Amino acid sequence: MAARGWGGSLATAVGVAAGAGAAQLGLGYGLGIISWQPNTDGQTATWVASLAWTAWIAATSAVAGAYCADRLSPTAASTLEKSPGRLGTALWRIALAISSGVGASITVALVAVPARAAVRFNDSSPQTTAGAYAVLGVILGLLIAIGALASRAIAANVIASVSWLWLLAIVAVIDGVAAGRGIKAAQLGVWQFTLSGPLTRNVHVWDALLTLAAALVIGALAALPAARRGDNGVGIAISGAMGPLLVAAAYFLAAPKLSGVGADEMSPYLVAPYAVIAGLAGSVAVAGLAPRIQKLRLAGARPRPTKPIPAQPGESLPAGASASAARVDADSSDRAGGFGAAKSSLWPDDPKSGTNPTGSPARTGTATASTPSTATLTPKGKRGRGRG
Repeated sequence: MAARGWGGSLATAVGVAAGAGAAQLGLGYGLGIISWQPNTDGQTATWVASLAWTAWIAATSAVAGAYCADRLSPTAASTLEKSPGRLGTALWRIALAISSGVGASITVALVAVPARAAVRFNDSSPQTTAGAYAVLGVILGLLIAIGALASRAIAANVIASVSWLWLLAIVAVIDGVAAGRGIKAAQLGVWQFTLSGPLTRNVHVWDALLTLAAALVIGALAALPAARRGDNGVGIAISGAMGPLLVAAAYFLAAPKLSGVGADEMSPYLVAPYAVIAGLAGSVAVAGLAPRIQKLRLAGARPRPTKPIPAQPGESLPAGASASAARVDADSSDRAGGFGAAKSSLWPDDPKSGTNPTGSPARTGTATASTPSTATLTPKGKRGRGRG
Protein backbone atom coordinates (compact mmCIF):
# COMPACT_ATOMS: atom_id res chain seq x y z
CA MET A 1 0.00 0.00 0.00
CA ALA A 2 2.83 2.40 0.81
CA ALA A 3 4.63 1.77 -2.49
CA ARG A 4 1.36 2.11 -4.38
CA GLY A 5 0.64 5.45 -2.69
CA TRP A 6 4.07 6.85 -3.42
CA GLY A 7 4.06 5.56 -7.00
CA GLY A 8 0.63 7.01 -7.71
CA SER A 9 1.65 10.41 -6.37
CA LEU A 10 4.81 10.53 -8.44
CA ALA A 11 2.93 9.46 -11.56
CA THR A 12 0.36 12.19 -10.90
CA ALA A 13 3.15 14.78 -10.72
CA VAL A 14 4.57 13.64 -14.06
CA GLY A 15 1.19 13.63 -15.79
CA VAL A 16 -0.02 16.98 -14.47
CA ALA A 17 3.26 18.72 -15.30
CA ALA A 18 3.28 17.31 -18.83
CA GLY A 19 -0.35 18.28 -19.36
CA ALA A 20 0.23 21.80 -18.03
CA GLY A 21 3.24 22.30 -20.29
CA ALA A 22 1.47 21.04 -23.40
CA ALA A 23 -1.67 23.07 -22.67
CA GLN A 24 0.21 26.32 -22.12
CA LEU A 25 2.37 25.92 -25.22
CA GLY A 26 -0.71 25.05 -27.26
CA LEU A 27 -2.43 28.18 -26.01
CA GLY A 28 0.66 30.24 -26.80
CA TYR A 29 0.96 28.85 -30.35
CA GLY A 30 -2.76 29.28 -30.93
CA LEU A 31 -2.80 32.93 -29.85
CA GLY A 32 0.38 33.67 -31.78
CA ILE A 33 2.25 34.99 -28.74
CA ILE A 34 4.96 32.33 -29.28
CA SER A 35 6.29 32.14 -32.79
CA TRP A 36 9.36 30.51 -34.34
CA GLN A 37 8.51 31.38 -37.93
CA PRO A 38 11.09 33.27 -39.98
CA ASN A 39 10.55 36.89 -40.95
CA THR A 40 12.45 39.70 -42.62
CA ASP A 41 14.03 41.26 -39.51
CA GLY A 42 15.81 38.10 -38.41
CA GLN A 43 13.30 37.48 -35.60
CA THR A 44 15.28 39.46 -33.05
CA ALA A 45 12.38 40.77 -30.95
CA THR A 46 10.05 37.83 -31.59
CA TRP A 47 12.82 35.33 -30.91
CA VAL A 48 13.73 36.83 -27.52
CA ALA A 49 10.06 37.13 -26.47
CA SER A 50 9.44 33.50 -27.40
CA LEU A 51 12.46 32.37 -25.37
CA ALA A 52 11.11 34.21 -22.33
CA TRP A 53 7.72 32.54 -22.74
CA THR A 54 9.42 29.14 -23.14
CA ALA A 55 11.40 29.40 -19.90
CA TRP A 56 8.38 30.71 -17.98
CA ILE A 57 6.00 28.00 -19.24
CA ALA A 58 8.48 25.23 -18.41
CA ALA A 59 8.95 26.60 -14.87
CA THR A 60 5.26 27.05 -14.12
CA SER A 61 4.45 23.58 -15.47
CA ALA A 62 6.89 22.02 -13.00
CA VAL A 63 5.31 23.95 -10.13
CA ALA A 64 1.80 22.96 -11.21
CA GLY A 65 2.67 19.26 -11.39
CA ALA A 66 4.25 19.12 -7.95
CA TYR A 67 1.52 21.10 -6.22
CA CYS A 68 -1.41 19.28 -7.81
CA ALA A 69 0.12 15.88 -7.06
CA ASP A 70 0.63 16.84 -3.43
CA ARG A 71 -2.96 18.07 -3.06
CA LEU A 72 -4.61 15.19 -4.92
CA SER A 73 -2.64 12.33 -3.38
CA PRO A 74 -2.22 11.04 0.19
CA THR A 75 0.26 12.93 2.34
CA ALA A 76 3.71 11.55 3.07
CA ALA A 77 2.67 10.56 6.56
CA SER A 78 -0.29 8.51 5.32
CA THR A 79 1.85 6.37 3.02
CA LEU A 80 4.16 5.20 5.78
CA GLU A 81 3.52 3.21 8.91
CA LYS A 82 5.20 5.89 11.02
CA SER A 83 5.46 9.65 10.67
CA PRO A 84 8.27 10.51 8.24
CA GLY A 85 9.44 13.49 10.25
CA ARG A 86 11.16 16.52 8.79
CA LEU A 87 13.67 14.52 6.79
CA GLY A 88 11.01 12.30 5.27
CA THR A 89 8.82 15.28 4.44
CA ALA A 90 11.73 17.06 2.76
CA LEU A 91 12.60 13.98 0.71
CA TRP A 92 8.97 13.60 -0.29
CA ARG A 93 8.82 17.17 -1.55
CA ILE A 94 12.06 16.76 -3.48
CA ALA A 95 10.75 13.54 -5.06
CA LEU A 96 7.54 15.29 -6.14
CA ALA A 97 9.50 18.22 -7.56
CA ILE A 98 11.81 15.93 -9.55
CA SER A 99 8.85 13.96 -10.89
CA SER A 100 7.10 17.13 -11.98
CA GLY A 101 10.33 18.25 -13.63
CA VAL A 102 10.36 15.04 -15.63
CA GLY A 103 6.83 15.74 -16.80
CA ALA A 104 7.60 19.38 -17.59
CA SER A 105 10.48 18.25 -19.81
CA ILE A 106 7.89 17.68 -22.51
CA THR A 107 8.26 21.39 -23.23
CA VAL A 108 11.78 20.73 -24.55
CA ALA A 109 10.45 18.71 -27.46
CA LEU A 110 7.44 20.97 -28.00
CA VAL A 111 9.65 24.02 -28.56
CA ALA A 112 12.68 22.37 -30.18
CA VAL A 113 10.77 20.83 -33.09
CA PRO A 114 8.99 24.01 -34.29
CA ALA A 115 12.08 26.15 -33.53
CA ARG A 116 13.89 24.49 -36.42
CA ALA A 117 12.05 26.88 -38.71
CA ALA A 118 13.55 29.91 -37.02
CA VAL A 119 16.14 31.97 -38.86
CA ARG A 120 19.08 33.10 -36.71
CA PHE A 121 22.08 34.64 -38.43
CA ASN A 122 24.36 34.04 -35.46
CA ASP A 123 22.89 30.69 -34.38
CA SER A 124 23.31 27.57 -36.49
CA SER A 125 21.05 25.42 -34.30
CA PRO A 126 18.08 27.45 -33.02
CA GLN A 127 16.23 24.32 -31.94
CA THR A 128 19.03 23.47 -29.53
CA THR A 129 18.95 26.98 -28.09
CA ALA A 130 15.18 26.90 -27.62
CA GLY A 131 15.36 23.47 -25.98
CA ALA A 132 18.11 24.67 -23.64
CA TYR A 133 15.90 27.52 -22.44
CA ALA A 134 13.15 25.02 -21.71
CA VAL A 135 15.60 22.96 -19.63
CA LEU A 136 16.62 26.06 -17.67
CA GLY A 137 12.97 26.81 -17.04
CA VAL A 138 12.39 23.29 -15.71
CA ILE A 139 15.31 23.64 -13.28
CA LEU A 140 13.95 26.98 -12.09
CA GLY A 141 10.53 25.42 -11.63
CA LEU A 142 11.99 22.63 -9.48
CA LEU A 143 13.29 25.16 -6.97
CA ILE A 144 10.04 27.10 -6.84
CA ALA A 145 8.04 23.85 -6.59
CA ILE A 146 9.83 22.83 -3.39
CA GLY A 147 8.91 26.18 -1.88
CA ALA A 148 5.31 25.85 -3.06
CA LEU A 149 5.04 22.46 -1.34
CA ALA A 150 6.43 23.92 1.88
CA SER A 151 4.18 27.00 1.95
CA ARG A 152 0.63 27.28 0.65
CA ALA A 153 1.07 31.04 0.40
CA ILE A 154 3.84 30.57 -2.19
CA ALA A 155 1.67 28.17 -4.18
CA ALA A 156 -1.25 30.59 -4.08
CA ASN A 157 0.93 33.43 -5.33
CA VAL A 158 2.27 31.38 -8.24
CA ILE A 159 -1.22 30.24 -9.23
CA ALA A 160 -2.61 33.77 -9.05
CA SER A 161 0.35 35.19 -11.01
CA VAL A 162 0.03 32.57 -13.76
CA SER A 163 -3.71 33.24 -14.09
CA TRP A 164 -3.12 37.00 -14.27
CA LEU A 165 -0.37 36.75 -16.90
CA TRP A 166 -2.41 34.51 -19.18
CA LEU A 167 -5.41 36.81 -18.84
CA LEU A 168 -3.18 39.75 -19.70
CA ALA A 169 -1.79 37.95 -22.76
CA ILE A 170 -5.27 37.10 -24.05
CA VAL A 171 -6.43 40.70 -23.57
CA ALA A 172 -3.31 41.99 -25.35
CA VAL A 173 -3.96 39.75 -28.36
CA ILE A 174 -7.62 40.74 -28.55
CA ASP A 175 -6.71 44.41 -28.27
CA GLY A 176 -4.16 44.07 -31.06
CA VAL A 177 -6.68 42.43 -33.38
CA ALA A 178 -9.32 45.02 -32.55
CA ALA A 179 -6.87 47.85 -33.24
CA GLY A 180 -5.98 46.40 -36.64
CA ARG A 181 -2.42 45.41 -35.75
CA GLY A 182 -3.15 41.72 -36.33
CA ILE A 183 -1.87 38.74 -34.36
CA LYS A 184 1.76 39.02 -33.36
CA ALA A 185 4.04 37.80 -30.62
CA ALA A 186 3.25 39.36 -27.25
CA GLN A 187 5.74 39.99 -24.51
CA LEU A 188 5.42 38.15 -21.22
CA GLY A 189 3.32 40.08 -18.71
CA VAL A 190 2.85 43.15 -20.93
CA TRP A 191 -0.27 44.79 -22.30
CA GLN A 192 0.64 48.01 -24.06
CA PHE A 193 -2.87 49.44 -23.95
CA THR A 194 -1.73 52.88 -25.12
CA LEU A 195 0.94 53.96 -27.57
CA SER A 196 0.89 57.62 -26.55
CA GLY A 197 1.83 57.15 -22.91
CA PRO A 198 4.87 58.76 -21.33
CA LEU A 199 8.21 57.04 -21.84
CA THR A 200 10.99 57.50 -19.29
CA ARG A 201 14.37 55.86 -19.86
CA ASN A 202 12.89 53.22 -22.17
CA VAL A 203 10.16 52.44 -19.61
CA HIS A 204 6.50 52.80 -20.52
CA VAL A 205 5.07 54.46 -17.44
CA TRP A 206 1.51 53.14 -17.69
CA ASP A 207 2.64 49.59 -18.41
CA ALA A 208 5.10 49.75 -15.52
CA LEU A 209 2.42 51.00 -13.11
CA LEU A 210 0.07 48.20 -14.16
CA THR A 211 2.80 45.60 -13.62
CA LEU A 212 3.82 46.94 -10.21
CA ALA A 213 0.23 47.35 -9.00
CA ALA A 214 -0.67 43.81 -10.07
CA ALA A 215 2.38 42.37 -8.28
CA LEU A 216 1.56 44.30 -5.10
CA VAL A 217 -2.12 43.34 -5.03
CA ILE A 218 -1.52 39.68 -5.88
CA GLY A 219 1.25 39.48 -3.27
CA ALA A 220 -1.08 40.78 -0.56
CA LEU A 221 -4.26 38.91 -1.50
CA ALA A 222 -2.51 35.56 -2.05
CA ALA A 223 -0.87 35.80 1.39
CA LEU A 224 -4.04 36.82 3.22
CA PRO A 225 -5.64 33.32 3.58
CA ALA A 226 -2.37 31.93 4.92
CA ALA A 227 -2.21 34.74 7.48
CA ARG A 228 -5.76 33.97 8.61
CA ARG A 229 -4.87 30.29 9.03
CA GLY A 230 -1.77 31.14 11.05
CA ASP A 231 0.76 29.57 8.64
CA ASN A 232 4.49 30.01 8.91
CA GLY A 233 5.40 33.68 8.86
CA VAL A 234 8.50 33.26 6.70
CA GLY A 235 6.53 31.53 3.95
CA ILE A 236 3.90 34.27 4.05
CA ALA A 237 6.52 37.04 3.92
CA ILE A 238 8.43 35.74 0.89
CA SER A 239 5.42 34.43 -1.02
CA GLY A 240 4.76 37.71 -2.84
CA ALA A 241 8.09 37.54 -4.66
CA MET A 242 7.69 34.06 -6.15
CA GLY A 243 5.34 34.82 -9.03
CA PRO A 244 7.17 37.95 -10.23
CA LEU A 245 10.48 36.14 -9.71
CA LEU A 246 9.57 33.59 -12.37
CA VAL A 247 8.90 36.41 -14.83
CA ALA A 248 12.10 38.27 -13.96
CA ALA A 249 14.16 35.08 -14.26
CA ALA A 250 12.62 34.29 -17.65
CA TYR A 251 13.49 37.75 -18.95
CA PHE A 252 17.00 37.52 -17.55
CA LEU A 253 17.59 34.14 -19.18
CA ALA A 254 16.22 35.34 -22.51
CA ALA A 255 18.36 38.50 -22.67
CA PRO A 256 20.92 38.75 -19.86
CA LYS A 257 22.68 41.67 -21.58
CA LEU A 258 19.55 43.04 -23.27
CA SER A 259 21.12 42.24 -26.61
CA GLY A 260 18.67 41.98 -29.47
CA VAL A 261 15.99 43.92 -27.56
CA GLY A 262 14.77 47.15 -29.13
CA ALA A 263 14.39 50.35 -27.16
CA ASP A 264 10.60 50.24 -27.46
CA GLU A 265 10.48 46.66 -26.09
CA MET A 266 12.97 47.07 -23.27
CA SER A 267 10.41 48.21 -20.68
CA PRO A 268 9.33 44.78 -19.29
CA TYR A 269 12.97 43.70 -18.93
CA LEU A 270 13.69 46.75 -16.79
CA VAL A 271 10.45 46.66 -14.78
CA ALA A 272 10.46 42.92 -13.93
CA PRO A 273 12.98 43.19 -11.03
CA TYR A 274 10.96 45.99 -9.45
CA ALA A 275 7.83 43.85 -9.70
CA VAL A 276 9.57 41.31 -7.46
CA ILE A 277 10.09 44.04 -4.86
CA ALA A 278 6.46 45.19 -5.17
CA GLY A 279 5.12 41.68 -4.67
CA LEU A 280 7.43 41.16 -1.72
CA ALA A 281 6.19 44.40 -0.16
CA GLY A 282 2.60 43.21 -0.35
CA SER A 283 3.27 39.85 1.30
CA VAL A 284 5.55 41.33 3.97
CA ALA A 285 2.81 43.81 4.89
CA VAL A 286 0.32 40.95 5.33
CA ALA A 287 2.85 38.94 7.35
CA GLY A 288 3.33 41.91 9.68
CA LEU A 289 -0.42 42.21 10.20
CA ALA A 290 -0.89 38.44 10.66
CA PRO A 291 -1.27 38.55 14.50
CA ARG A 292 -3.94 41.23 14.25
CA ILE A 293 -5.71 39.36 11.45
CA GLN A 294 -5.82 36.21 13.57
CA LYS A 295 -7.24 38.15 16.54
CA LEU A 296 -10.00 39.58 14.37
CA ARG A 297 -10.77 36.11 13.04
CA LEU A 298 -10.98 34.64 16.53
CA ALA A 299 -13.12 37.53 17.74
CA GLY A 300 -15.54 37.02 14.87
CA ALA A 301 -15.76 33.28 15.54
CA ARG A 302 -16.38 33.66 19.30
CA PRO A 303 -20.08 32.99 20.21
CA ARG A 304 -22.01 35.91 21.66
CA PRO A 305 -23.80 35.47 25.05
CA THR A 306 -27.60 35.24 24.80
CA LYS A 307 -30.14 36.42 27.35
CA PRO A 308 -32.27 33.57 28.78
CA ILE A 309 -35.95 33.76 27.88
CA PRO A 310 -38.38 32.38 30.53
CA ALA A 311 -40.92 29.89 29.29
CA GLN A 312 -44.54 31.02 28.97
CA PRO A 313 -47.31 29.22 30.91
CA GLY A 314 -48.26 26.05 29.14
CA GLU A 315 -45.08 25.95 27.05
CA SER A 316 -42.13 23.68 27.53
CA LEU A 317 -38.61 25.05 27.67
CA PRO A 318 -36.80 24.83 24.32
CA ALA A 319 -33.80 22.59 23.94
CA GLY A 320 -30.65 24.27 25.22
CA ALA A 321 -32.54 26.84 27.32
CA SER A 322 -30.71 28.21 30.32
CA ALA A 323 -31.33 26.59 33.67
CA SER A 324 -31.80 30.02 35.20
CA ALA A 325 -34.95 30.49 33.12
CA ALA A 326 -36.38 27.30 34.58
CA ARG A 327 -35.51 28.44 38.10
CA VAL A 328 -37.18 31.80 37.53
CA ASP A 329 -40.37 30.09 36.35
CA ALA A 330 -40.30 27.64 39.26
CA ASP A 331 -39.82 30.43 41.82
CA SER A 332 -42.76 32.40 40.43
CA SER A 333 -44.95 29.27 40.60
CA ASP A 334 -43.94 28.63 44.22
CA ARG A 335 -44.81 32.17 45.21
CA ALA A 336 -48.23 31.90 43.58
CA GLY A 337 -48.91 28.53 45.20
CA GLY A 338 -47.90 29.76 48.66
CA PHE A 339 -50.31 32.68 48.50
CA GLY A 340 -53.19 30.43 47.53
CA ALA A 341 -52.43 27.99 50.34
CA ALA A 342 -52.33 30.74 52.95
CA LYS A 343 -55.64 32.11 51.74
CA SER A 344 -57.41 28.75 51.78
CA SER A 345 -56.15 27.92 55.25
CA LEU A 346 -58.44 30.59 56.72
CA TRP A 347 -61.50 28.67 55.54
CA PRO A 348 -60.99 24.97 56.22
CA ASP A 349 -63.01 22.54 54.16
CA ASP A 350 -66.06 20.95 55.68
CA PRO A 351 -65.64 17.21 55.41
CA LYS A 352 -69.42 16.60 55.54
CA SER A 353 -70.67 18.98 52.85
CA GLY A 354 -67.54 18.91 50.77
CA THR A 355 -67.52 22.73 50.53
CA ASN A 356 -65.83 25.55 52.33
CA PRO A 357 -67.68 28.57 53.82
CA THR A 358 -67.17 30.51 50.55
CA GLY A 359 -69.30 27.99 48.69
CA SER A 360 -66.57 26.68 46.42
CA PRO A 361 -65.95 22.94 46.17
CA ALA A 362 -63.46 21.45 48.53
CA ARG A 363 -60.00 20.82 47.03
CA THR A 364 -58.62 17.39 47.55
CA GLY A 365 -55.01 17.06 48.42
CA THR A 366 -54.76 20.69 49.69
CA ALA A 367 -52.50 21.00 52.66
CA THR A 368 -54.24 22.57 55.73
CA ALA A 369 -51.45 22.03 58.18
CA SER A 370 -51.26 25.78 58.73
CA THR A 371 -54.65 25.59 60.65
CA PRO A 372 -54.40 23.55 63.87
CA SER A 373 -57.20 21.07 64.39
CA THR A 374 -57.64 22.08 68.07
CA ALA A 375 -57.90 25.82 67.47
CA THR A 376 -61.08 27.86 66.70
CA LEU A 377 -61.62 31.53 65.98
CA THR A 378 -63.56 33.58 68.57
CA PRO A 379 -65.56 36.68 67.72
CA LYS A 380 -62.87 38.84 69.31
CA GLY A 381 -60.19 37.25 67.15
CA LYS A 382 -58.68 35.38 70.13
CA ARG A 383 -57.60 31.85 69.93
CA GLY A 384 -59.37 29.39 72.23
CA ARG A 385 -59.24 25.69 72.81
CA GLY A 386 -62.07 23.47 71.80
CA ARG A 387 -63.78 21.38 74.38
CA GLY A 388 -64.49 17.85 73.85
